[in-house]
Amino acid sequence: MTVSYTLEVANARFAGFTKLLFRWRGSIYKLLYKEFLIFCFLYGLFSVTYRCVLNEVQQELFERAVRHFNKFAKLIPMSFVLGFYITTAFQRWWGQYTSFPLPDNLMMVVSGNVHGVDERGRMMRRTLMRYANLSSILILRSISTRVRKRFRTLEDIVDAGFMTVDELKALNHLTSDFNKYWMPMTWFTNLASRAREEGRVKDDIALRLLMDELNNYRAKCSMLFHYDWISIPLVYTQVVTVAVYSFFAFCLIGRQFVKPERADDLKVHVDLYIPVFTLLEFFFYVGWLKVGELIINPFGEDDDDFETNQLIDRNIQVSILAVADMHQNLPPLQKDKYWTDKALSRTFTAAQPVFMGSTYDMRMTEEDMEEVMADSRMLPISVWPSAAQKQKKSRRRKHLCCCCCKHTDEKTHDGDAEGMDMIPNKTHCPEQPEDTAQTQCVLAVETSDEVQTAGSRDGVNT
Repeated sequence: MTVSYTLEVANARFAGFTKLLFRWRGSIYKLLYKEFLIFCFLYGLFSVTYRCVLNEVQQELFERAVRHFNKFAKLIPMSFVLGFYITTAFQRWWGQYTSFPLPDNLMMVVSGNVHGVDERGRMMRRTLMRYANLSSILILRSISTRVRKRFRTLEDIVDAGFMTVDELKALNHLTSDFNKYWMPMTWFTNLASRAREEGRVKDDIALRLLMDELNNYRAKCSMLFHYDWISIPLVYTQVVTVAVYSFFAFCLIGRQFVKPERADDLKVHVDLYIPVFTLLEFFFYVGWLKVGELIINPFGEDDDDFETNQLIDRNIQVSILAVADMHQNLPPLQKDKYWTDKALSRTFTAAQPVFMGSTYDMRMTEEDMEEVMADSRMLPISVWPSAAQKQKKSRRRKHLCCCCCKHTDEKTHDGDAEGMDMIPNKTHCPEQPEDTAQTQCVLAVETSDEVQTAGSRDGVNT
């Protein structure tokens, strides 16, 4: 996240902001010092040339140019152009911050409305949250350079535990020219509907609450993608940049200390050699421009940019490291004209490249990869009971199962926990041949042989 200095200004006191002026990380000095040194060097070069190289005739011509540039450089409306631009950029920056897809509200709704103390109920809740976090990772990966370096490919997301191999196959099976960050959210909705059918979501009101929170979460992901897609108009950025740099290009000559035009002005003329007020003006105006450059895209790698990797590490505490559960909606009642087409031919629009995110074609070097590997070391998070605790609990201890109302061992539910898998189920419509059958992913709970044996022995369908 941005560099914080809240503690240092907790109390209002004499010269309270003075300490902040000597910080380097995230400071304006770090952004501006290169341009500032170049301006000072060029100003000194013109000054030395005027004083030591030019003859009297050439000096007189140079003095005329200085007065002319100084007179007309004031016509550039610096304060108006920069002020409106920075206001627009700051509103955009704050809007991107408020659009972060934080899963806290959704996590609370899932925890309070998806019931069940057995392993299957727990797995459903964790899988729902893992789908939500997967969507946020897919969208952040397409707009943030830091997240893109951390998750170079979709396989890296699988290795991190946010997605399973079967889910990756289902994601790649869908052919789309656009970003597919929304696909895990459809898995969320289908799994929530299955939980309603099983009675783990008590009523339709609770299910609607789940859907409303998911839609809010999806809307934030969509807003981040749109902020990355639609920037501040390039023409306005160019106008601001040209105005600032042309103004100070004129100041290199127009602010030189030269002989006064009239002899009477020699009494009040001061030759300072160093243009103190011009340097301050450069610091303010160009610093203002650098602020706009910094906040126009807060998903880069500057000191004051958003720490998206820290956001992911925070969300990993509520992510779900479990087996996937895929369940697609039923086919629509009426088939559209593209029902049998695997790839739609867009004859109604011209062939244009589709925007997939600003980091889609980003190239990374070996140095970037070494830096990412050094920075992305995550602390271990205990999400399941340790092996010692698990063995201690399984020593001939019985507990009451909420599903079958029988005393069963812990091993029975361990078999259930491993049973949620994604199985492709091909359903054929009578009007379509077999080769055009639509593949659907349905929820399947595979019970182990031990569970089936126990169920047949007790006469209870688990």
